[in-house]
Amino acid sequence: MTTRVLVIPGSTRAGAFSKQLARAVAQSMPDGAEATVVDLAELAIPLYDGDLEERQGLPEGALALRRDVQAHDAALFVSPEYNASIPAVLKNAIDWVSRPYAAEEGVAAWAGKVAGLMSSSPGALGGLRGLVHLRQILMNVGMQVVTEQFALGDAHEAFGDDGALVSERQRASVERVVTSVLRMTRALA
Repeated sequence: MTTRVLVIPGSTRAGAFSKQLARAVAQSMPDGAEATVVDLAELAIPLYDGDLEERQGLPEGALALRRDVQAHDAALFVSPEYNASIPAVLKNAIDWVSRPYAAEEGVAAWAGKVAGLMSSSPGALGGLRGLVHLRQILMNVGMQVVTEQFALGDAHEAFGDDGALVSERQRASVERVVTSVLRMTRALA
């Protein structure tokens, strides 16, 4: 059985390091797993607004992301760090998907799914500080977040012309996170 992993980069910028890392992760999935990378820019999810939700329900971009979350067995979040936290666009996407929809209670799409955390930054810490906040948010919406995580420092020097990580050590760190996500997902299935 194939384990499906949704990879969610936390930036909308076309050349974002988080998008580069997300693509590298998706291309290196082991046998028995497949990855889908979503692009929050393409989903164009508006800022959460309770009045908007009351008038129009969930916006199409949020519904599309919700369907993606539900169609996958696990999620891998790849976030940049903004002021020692996560980008508003990523938090907003998580919030919209956590809203009640149809007969489902709030957080239903996230609840029980396994999550892995990665970050990227041109700085030396690689976005590590933001992962603390991301972990807390995801646990609050009911996700099972694996212990292993990866922070890609000096991201501007990390990728080869083929889009893969050039460092064997970094590739091994990514593999540890992915392996942990897959192991926990399969154990909970």
